[in-house]
Order: sequence, then structure tokens, then C-alpha cells
Amino acid sequence: MRCVRTFLKYWLPVTIWLGVIFIDSTDLMSAEHTSRFIEPFLVWLRSDISPETIARVHLIVRKAAHLTEYGILALLTLRALRAGADRIEKIAFGAVVCIAAIVAACDEYHQSFVASRTASPVDVAIDITGAVTALAILWLCQRRRRRRWALA
Repeated sequence: MRCVRTFLKYWLPVTIWLGVIFIDSTDLMSAEHTSRFIEPFLVWLRSDISPETIARVHLIVRKAAHLTEYGILALLTLRALRAGADRIEKIAFGAVVCIAAIVAACDEYHQSFVASRTASPVDVAIDITGAVTALAILWLCQRRRRRRWALA
């Protein structure tokens, strides 16, 4: 029973997020489809915006989504790996980056079969960067919190 609770509490969110990543790599979230939301929003914000600027902002938003998506995956996976473990910090951080890299590579491979998507090793690098960035921010926050406790 404890095993089921542990899975539901720690690993189910990871599994659900992997499903979100999988859905995001389908035609549903292709550049063609996301431009239907981003372009009108940008024109609403600024009616004189150029098509080149729209294309640039669209690309930045899509790449920022990669960073965010894999940052969340890294944090959820780290949380799950830490469940029931006391001091596996360094091993867990390395394992999380490896898991994120594998998922990113599989995600891009999956996109190579979707007609409206393109697979790119650059996106894998962006995904890994998102995971590493989230872990670095978490590490810095934890370090800062430990210093506060040490000074108190």
C-alpha cells in the first residue's frame, strides 16, 4: 500500500508531465497551430508590429516553452527520486539531467514522424538547458536557505 501511495504522490506527476511533453510534440502544438494564438495576441498588444518581429517573438516563445517544460520535468523527477531518500543529492541531480536528456531525444525522435514538426538537436540542447537551469535555481535557493538557518 505504501508503494502505491509513493507512486501516486511522487511518480504520477512525473508520468502526467511526460504525457504533456508527448502531447506538446504532436501536431497540436506545431508552430502553425501556436501561431494562431501568439500572432493575434501580439497584434492586439501592438497593432503596428512587423511580420518579422512576430516571427521572432513566436520563435522565442516556443523555445522558452522548451526551457520551461523540461525545467518542470527536472523538478518533478528530482522530487520523485528524493522520495524516501535522505542524501542522494548529487546522484539525483545527475540522474535527473540524464532522464531529461533521454526524454528530450525521444521527444525529438517522435517529432520526426509528425509531418508538421521538425526534429532538432538544438531543441534537445535547449531542453537539457531548461532542466539544468531549474536544478541550478533550486540548488541556489536551497543553499541560500541553509545559510539563513546557519546564521540564525
